[in-house]
Amino acid sequence: MKVTYNEKDKSLTLQITEEIDHHYAEKIRTRADFEIQKYIPKKLILDFSKVNFMDSAGIGMILGRYKMMTMFGGSMNMTNVAPNVKKVFEMSGILKIIPIIEEVGGTEIGKCI
Repeated sequence: MKVTYNEKDKSLTLQITEEIDHHYAEKIRTRADFEIQKYIPKKLILDFSKVNFMDSAGIGMILGRYKMMTMFGGSMNMTNVAPNVKKVFEMSGILKIIPIIEEVGGTEIGKCI
């Protein structure tokens, strides 16, 4: 996982470099929790540009980070989501609470208002 913190706007970007299944979800969860607690960002961005597969373990991992961010008073977005991963998000209903942004600093899509 590649981690980038922008101190100016207090945003933390986690670029996930593994497929998200039950084997890697715990590893990603542990590292993400460490980075969130280290920086306590106002915005967390999960970059899925290198993810082509995700199962239900990934949904659980994402929801857990969402709860952590809301506990710290922050927000969360996802970006660079492949079409097949986006279908998993649509079926799970996760897009109702965590929007996909087209690019960092871009427009939100997929969020119900």
